[in-house]
Amino acid sequence: MLRPALLTLLLLPSPLLGQDLAQRPAVTPALAHLRATNDWTLAQQSSLCEIPAPPFGEAARAAEFRRRLEGLGFPNARIDAEGNVIAERPGAARGAARVVLSAHLDTVFPDSTDVSVRRDGTRLRGPGIGDDCRGLAVVLAVARAMQQAQLQTQGTVVFVGTVGEEGPGNLRGVRHLIDRQSAGKVDYFISVDGAGHSVVSRAVGSHRYRVTIRGPGGHSFGDFGIPNPVHALGRAIAGIAAVPVPTSPRTTFNVGVIEGGTSVNSIAMAAAMDVDMRSESQAALDTLDSRVRRAVQAAIEAEHQRWPGNSARLTAEWKEIGKRPAAAQPDTAFVVRSAVAAARQLGFVPALTASSTDANYPMRLGIPSLTIDGGGQGDGAHALGEWYDDGPAGWKGPQWALLLTLSLTGLAVEVP
Repeated sequence: MLRPALLTLLLLPSPLLGQDLAQRPAVTPALAHLRATNDWTLAQQSSLCEIPAPPFGEAARAAEFRRRLEGLGFPNARIDAEGNVIAERPGAARGAARVVLSAHLDTVFPDSTDVSVRRDGTRLRGPGIGDDCRGLAVVLAVARAMQQAQLQTQGTVVFVGTVGEEGPGNLRGVRHLIDRQSAGKVDYFISVDGAGHSVVSRAVGSHRYRVTIRGPGGHSFGDFGIPNPVHALGRAIAGIAAVPVPTSPRTTFNVGVIEGGTSVNSIAMAAAMDVDMRSESQAALDTLDSRVRRAVQAAIEAEHQRWPGNSARLTAEWKEIGKRPAAAQPDTAFVVRSAVAAARQLGFVPALTASSTDANYPMRLGIPSLTIDGGGQGDGAHALGEWYDDGPAGWKGPQWALLLTLSLTGLAVEVP
C-alpha cells in the first residue's frame, strides 16, 4: 500500500510517452489479476444479464450492480435520482483529472423476455449478453483489479452504470450524470459497450419522430374526394425517399413503422410513421431534418391539390421520440491517442469508428469522450439470439479499459 508521506505524483503527459504503462511495477499486478480472474468476469457478465433491465425498468439490475460495487470495497456506491449507479475511487491529487468509466444497464428487450443465459460451446447466448452486460462486467473487473492491486491514481475514477442508453431512453442516464450529478466536473468520459476491439471516437447523432397526418375521414365511396391521410402519408414517404443525403459525413434516413386507418372501406382519420434520421455531422443532421419536414408538408399540399373542390384540410403532428447529438473529435485528440496506445501495449490496433452511444452527449459538450469495446467477440446485438465468445484472450478487454483509465488519471507512484 502506498504511504502518503512517500507519494510523488506522476502525470502521464501523453499516450505516446506512456506506452510502457503496462510494464510499470504498480500496474503489472492489476493486469495479471484481470487475466487470472477472467472466469470471475464472465460470471459477472452472465449473472447480471439474467436480471431483466428493459427500457425504464433497470432498477433491479441497478440495485444488484450497486451491491457488487459495495462488495468490491466501494461503500459510497449509490443510485442517483435518474437511476444511475455511481461509485467513486478518489485520486491522490486535488484538481487532477476526473475520469468516468461507464457501461449501460438497460437493454432493448421488454420485461417479458426470457433473459436466461446458456453456454453453447465457448459461446454465451442470451439477450443483452454483449450489449451491454459485457460492458458492465468490464467495469466491475477494472474496479476489482484496482482494489486488489491497491493502485493509487492521481485523478479520481468514477465507476458508473447508466440507465436509458438504448433508443427509448434517449440517453437520459448520461444526460443526468453530466448535467446534474457531476455538476459539470467530468474531464474524460469512457464508455464500455459491447464486444470486440474497436474505438467509437465519433458520435452518430439521431433525430427520431412519430409523424401523424390527420384529417376528417369518411366513407370510401360516399366521401370520396376528400384529402386522405393515408394517401398523404404515402406521398410523404416517397418524398422522404427522394431526399438527397451526403455520403461524407455519412447521413441516413429510414421510415421504420407505418400505421393508420380503421377498415378497407374507410378514409382514414389518421396515419402515422416513425422516422429515423442519423448523421456523423450535426449540421448535416439538422439539414436532413428540415428537408424531411418539407417533404411531409409538400405531401400534404399535394394531397390538397389532388382534390381542389374540397375544403377539408390535413394537418401534421410531430412527436419527438428521441434526439441524440452528433459530435466529432480528431484522431489526434489525447483521449483517442490514449486508447490506441493502450491497445498497442496489449498487442492489437483498434479500428476508429462512429456510432451512437452514451459518449454522444458528453462529446457534444466538448468533454473528451469515447466508447471502447469490451474484448472478445460477439454478434446479434438487439436480437434474442445475441451471443458472446471470449475467444483466446477476452481478458484483454478489461486490461484495455484499465490501461486507458490509468493513462487519463495518471499514476501516483512511490519514491524508492
